[in-house]
Amino acid sequence: MATDPATGRRETTVSDVAKAAKVSKATAARALGDYGAVSEDVRDRVQAAAERLGYRPNALAKSMNTGKSNTIGVVIGDIENPFFARATRGISDVAQAAGFDLILANSDEEIDAETAAIELLLDKRVDGFIVTPASSIETRSLQTALAEGRPVVLLDRRAAGMEADTVVADNASGAAAATRHLLAAGHRRIAFVSTLAHEHPYVSGDVVGSSSVGDRIDGFTSALGEGGVEDPASFVHLNARAEGIEVITRRVLDGPGAVTAIVASDSLVGSAVFRTIRELGLAIPGDVSLIAFDDADWTSLTTPPITVVSQPIYELGAESARRLIARIGGTGSETEEFVLAQTLIERGSVGAPPRR
Repeated sequence: MATDPATGRRETTVSDVAKAAKVSKATAARALGDYGAVSEDVRDRVQAAAERLGYRPNALAKSMNTGKSNTIGVVIGDIENPFFARATRGISDVAQAAGFDLILANSDEEIDAETAAIELLLDKRVDGFIVTPASSIETRSLQTALAEGRPVVLLDRRAAGMEADTVVADNASGAAAATRHLLAAGHRRIAFVSTLAHEHPYVSGDVVGSSSVGDRIDGFTSALGEGGVEDPASFVHLNARAEGIEVITRRVLDGPGAVTAIVASDSLVGSAVFRTIRELGLAIPGDVSLIAFDDADWTSLTTPPITVVSQPIYELGAESARRLIARIGGTGSETEEFVLAQTLIERGSVGAPPRR
């Protein structure tokens, strides 16, 4: 038996199992790895010996023999964001039912971290990847995975030039519905706030680094334009992660040009905006109306509860896993994009704009 350097305990090896089962090492390896031709009687004898000795299979060795690790690599943008927690649950449930394990990595929305995670997961011999791209423009790390023969499914965001299935929500329609709801309440000055990094203040036609945020901007600005609001792009506020959500919220609510409503690009932005509005001593919706993306738990517990654009987050993750497992199994031909609908849930955070 070999010694585990971490614990000092003796590990049971394939040779130990083979000796106990009175078969060759090669036969024991085939029986334990579930590959090659082995009779049922021999397989049962080897499995019984392995259980008796407490043998634990070497997953890496098995993957080298079979070419499969039954493991999926998942790279998400922000592990603290409830969106990704819910999506990962969808991935996990579908993967587990199909006999796959997950290895989860967090890119923190940084391309270098995403690249490192994909390289590590390739070393772990994962069978495929589900990735929320840190950038919809810079895709080198994702292309590396495809070049290594691993199928990739993109979750929540598209990526330019990728031959990969994509599972996204209809962000443009969701943002447009939220904006029209505010316009119908009488608002004309509405801010869209996102943490997405961008080199300069947003102007119409800019290509941004996240397709999901880009689609929300398109839906938001299109609805404003249809409503007769001039220069809709001027109401888009990016870089809230770098500048601070509180700083941007205070800025858009200050002065003669202050907005009367805010659309928060996700639930984390929404909670920070909500908190800042309260700190300023303003009332929702009396002084400012608020809509957030994602039906996070907190949004229904506040006073008033927050109007949200609800996404089928669990199903986004589940469908991503279904598509990847199908690709790993060799089914499917041309890559597809799956677009799931969003729903506007009206609550108490939207009212008429204050008279000024």
